[in-house]
Amino acid sequence: MSSTTSSSSRAANGGRRTYASLAESLIREVVDAVDPCPDRANDVLSALREEWTAATAAAKAADADTTVPTTTIEMLKATGIGRVLTKTVRSCRRHGRTSSEREAWHDAARAGEGILTSMKAAADEEARAMSASSSSSSSSSSSSSAKGTTTTTKTSEEAGLPSSTAEFRARLVRQGKEMYKDPPSLPPHRAIVESKPAPAPPRRNKSTGELTFVAGADDGIAVALRDFRPNRTPEEVLRAGSFGGTYFRSITSAVTNARYASSSALADTVRPEWISGLDKSTMLTSGTYRTSVNKYGVKCGGSLGMWESSGWISDVDPYGWFQWYCRFYSGRRSSDDARQIGRWAGVAGKKGRFRSQLCNKILAAGTTANDARISPVIRQTLLHWGLEITEDILEKHRRR
Repeated sequence: MSSTTSSSSRAANGGRRTYASLAESLIREVVDAVDPCPDRANDVLSALREEWTAATAAAKAADADTTVPTTTIEMLKATGIGRVLTKTVRSCRRHGRTSSEREAWHDAARAGEGILTSMKAAADEEARAMSASSSSSSSSSSSSSAKGTTTTTKTSEEAGLPSSTAEFRARLVRQGKEMYKDPPSLPPHRAIVESKPAPAPPRRNKSTGELTFVAGADDGIAVALRDFRPNRTPEEVLRAGSFGGTYFRSITSAVTNARYASSSALADTVRPEWISGLDKSTMLTSGTYRTSVNKYGVKCGGSLGMWESSGWISDVDPYGWFQWYCRFYSGRRSSDDARQIGRWAGVAGKKGRFRSQLCNKILAAGTTANDARISPVIRQTLLHWGLEITEDILEKHRRR
């Protein structure tokens, strides 16, 4: 390693420590502070701006003199400074609405926005440069192969999981996806699908409608399965009217970097009898979200890019949780099951946030479990997770 490269690496590590320290100060003294001071907020943001300006200049000089690349995306990922800045700007705006030092808080918000904009611009430029470099490497690889050599280069154009945050971000940018997290969180590790289906189909409680499932060859999810109790089957979710009719539309996945046709997605995920008689183009594969399709007549849920950039989409189920649920219901078992069951528990389990919120609202209104006037958006969301609030669920929540 050259002395220039070594010194650049040391500088990068030092810069990350500085960013992490400043991020901690912003959280402690602005975001979570009981009685925050706008002057202190401006001081920390000023220090952050100076550090960012100096680091940007140093990185450009390093790129001009050596082969050391800038690492804006990796820095944002490692330090979390981008997310902290977003929270800080929101906090400054909120404080500015109620504080007597309104202008000082607005100055802090503008300062934070300026730094955040600059960081995002640098990350975008880096992603474009990486994409261009990958394309160039791909061309070189093709040329070498034509000459009989065995040179291979993994590029962002190839199918498969991304090898780095920078590559994943480049995919999301190229595909025009919304990024809920920027830099994005990498997808879960490659999932392993068991060769044999579960030894028994799901069973249904005739009284409550709750479904119970058995583990496959790996019984590591047995404990989690005790509380995994959706009460709507995949067929019932689809026939009720869900996802604005768009769930099985054709997509390009940033997780696998592959294109999926709606017809193939349906064939690989859904049993024919589940959708028999449905207008597929309206209820299942539409490219246009229609609230009129949904059971509760409202829109809910995020974009595919939102889920991908949050690190929630696996390579075996590129459409998301409901695709996993369809396949799990049909007997497939994989190494991703525990994670997906955990996600369900956080949303629709006994203490899941949406389930609890809806039950609390129903109880506060003194009405019945199926009163659709109470939070139709939460009801539609829970339906997408295979759950509808029943009197049994409501009573259990009441007794908690």
